[in-house]
This record gives sequence, structure tokens and C-alpha cells, in this order.
Amino acid sequence: MKTYKHIFFDLDRTLWDFDAAAEVAFERIYEQYHLKDLGIPNAHEFHEVYHPLNEKLWELYRADLITKDELNHTRFMKPLEHYGIHNEELADHLSEDYVYWSPRIVRLVPGTMELLDYLKPKYHLHLITNGFQEVQHTKLSGSGLEPYFETLTVSEEVGVKKPNPEIFLYALKKAGATADESLMIGDEMAVDIDGARAAGMDQLLFNASGQPVHGERTYEVNKLLEITSYL
Repeated sequence: MKTYKHIFFDLDRTLWDFDAAAEVAFERIYEQYHLKDLGIPNAHEFHEVYHPLNEKLWELYRADLITKDELNHTRFMKPLEHYGIHNEELADHLSEDYVYWSPRIVRLVPGTMELLDYLKPKYHLHLITNGFQEVQHTKLSGSGLEPYFETLTVSEEVGVKKPNPEIFLYALKKAGATADESLMIGDEMAVDIDGARAAGMDQLLFNASGQPVHGERTYEVNKLLEITSYL
């Protein structure tokens, strides 16, 4: 088993339970804006409509085909239009409140704190994320995760996003680490794993669904605490 000095983590859907936090945020904005009166049956269904549309926007954002402002402006317009609601002002208000609430509703992937407690004495821990800078800092400060990590690299500060290997190389330099002594842990093959491999780092895929995933990776686990068998 290879010996590592530095462990780099993705944040959303690896340590931070992004979808669970989003569900609660949707319940809040659904009630606050009385969306039932507009013909949206419930918060859960609204989130189910929103999710795939938002994922497509994030794909465009990662590919630099839309800006952060365009993503935020559009992400609720399309779900509202699904219900025949054409109201840009409402869409902007929903987006603003969602961005406010989602990082303040703390939901961690099971095993997160136990894993970090195990790793902290043994390794230098770091984060690499494509999320928005102000949102990711809010998540870390409010969840108790911040003290575990020596560096945080956010795509906005680098000017490129995962899977571009430049963000991994930037994070390595920021951490004072080399690729051959580092391991990247993340949940997305195309974003976390492929990008880290292109930067010369070993990779560990956190595949929570357990479904077969195509692509090359150094290690794979289905539960976070299984990582302790490798580290």
C-alpha cells in the first residue's frame, strides 16, 4: 500500500450531503414564497424538477459556457416555467434565498466526522471544490469541518474548475505537496477522479450508490469509513 502525506477531498456529495441540505432548503423557500398557491404541489416535487435542470447548468458552468451570475439567474426560472410560471423576479428571489439557506443547513455524509478524526493525526488534509467561494466557506465554518483542513482551494480563486488539472496543480502548490505523495478523494469520476489523474495524483472514488462506474481509478469505496482500510 502506497504511503501518502496529503489527502485532498472534494466537498459536495463527498463530505457535505448536498442533496439532503437542498431538500430542507427547498422546504423553506416553498413555504416562504407560498409556492403551493402558484400550483406547485409540494417542495419535494419542486426539487425533483429543479435537480436535473440545475445539474445541466452546472455542467455548462464547469465548461465555462455560462457565468456564475447566469447560473444563479437561470436555475429557478426553468423549474418555475415547468409549472407555467414566468416570473423572473420570483426566480431571482428563490435563487438568492436558496443560496443563503443551503450552506447553513448542516447535513454531512454518514461517517464524515469519524473519518476526519481518524485521518487528521496521520495526514495533511485539504479541500478542492468547484462550489462558490462564499457558499463553501459558510459550509465549513458552520459545520465544524473547518479545523480539519489546512487549505481550501475553490475554483473561483483559481480561475479554472475541476476536472481541469490546473486546479489540482494549484491546490498541490498551495498545500506544499507533490502529486506522488497525495491522494484525491471525490464522488465524481469525470470531475474529481479524471482531473486528479491528469494532474498525476492517485484517486479514490467515493461511490455511494454502489452502481458500476466506468473509468480508471486507484481505489474505490461505497462508504466513507471504508477509506480507513486504505489509509
